[in-house]
Amino acid sequence: MDVVEYRPQPDQYAWTFGGAAPSHRIAPGTLLKLWTEDAFSGRITSTTDRAGGVLNLAELNPQTGPFFVEGAEPGDTLALHLVDLAPAREWGASTTVPFFGALTATDRTAMLHDALTERTWIYQLDRAANTVLFEATSVDMRLELPCNPMLGTVGVAPAGREVRSSLVPDMFGGNMDTPEMRAGVTCYLQVNVEGALFSVGDGHYRQGEGESCGTAVEGAMDVTLLVELIKGGAGPVWPRIESDTHYVTVGSSRPLEDAWRASQMGMIGWLGELYGLDRLDAYQLLTQISESPLANVVDTNYSAVTKVAKALLPPARAYGGMHSHLREQSATL
Repeated sequence: MDVVEYRPQPDQYAWTFGGAAPSHRIAPGTLLKLWTEDAFSGRITSTTDRAGGVLNLAELNPQTGPFFVEGAEPGDTLALHLVDLAPAREWGASTTVPFFGALTATDRTAMLHDALTERTWIYQLDRAANTVLFEATSVDMRLELPCNPMLGTVGVAPAGREVRSSLVPDMFGGNMDTPEMRAGVTCYLQVNVEGALFSVGDGHYRQGEGESCGTAVEGAMDVTLLVELIKGGAGPVWPRIESDTHYVTVGSSRPLEDAWRASQMGMIGWLGELYGLDRLDAYQLLTQISESPLANVVDTNYSAVTKVAKALLPPARAYGGMHSHLREQSATL
């Protein structure tokens, strides 16, 4: 197994999906050991820092990559298995950002009222207890919350020579911000350009469904992942995630109901592939068994998730059992 270790310098980050030269060329089957910077580019380090004063809007959501996968061609499916996600710092940061978030006026939801007051929270990490510490600023309240590391951003280059900001989620993946993107899962993305050109970043030490204020517990992350390529056929229209217990699809759009519809259509298509169901049979089955958590309601596009528990379905081998294969490989590392 080829192993590539990469810790990008600040001038090596990618800020877009598409339009960036690859940092590495790798073969399918490669194990990547990566470091990713937080969404703030490391500029928020204390409770006295304010987003409006220290953030550069042109340098948010730095990505590690992109990686050119040898042999990847449009229509193939890229499989990325998250072996391990480990906080790379002893703290994470969250903040309110002017005119950003689900419960404030934004550039797309224009209102006369002023922006929310800027405030910053620093969450101390307790590695032994696997918790992050919430400390209220208005009253004496401290809560130890479970640390649930995830990647906010996983994506490939879009089709049609598009160049999209690393803040945007869409069919190519990107800034989906779903807690489903955690260690132990396999993410499937359609390859749109030669080499796929995938990047990862935006580590969260913890995030609730919806990411309502717009920022999770943002933190640098040590990322270990396995890269595989599924040749031929047609890759998934919308990103798919497979865990040991669930099939998951993610749709991204505005308004929110269109993001939900996209994720539902993505799952209907997957159920058809797995079991041969026509669309109406898959639609009827999905109506009775689906779970629909939100991913984000703050980004340029919102992201919604559709989940189906494997325990409710007959046994199946998605992509020829790729997830099980990668889980077995990761167990030996």
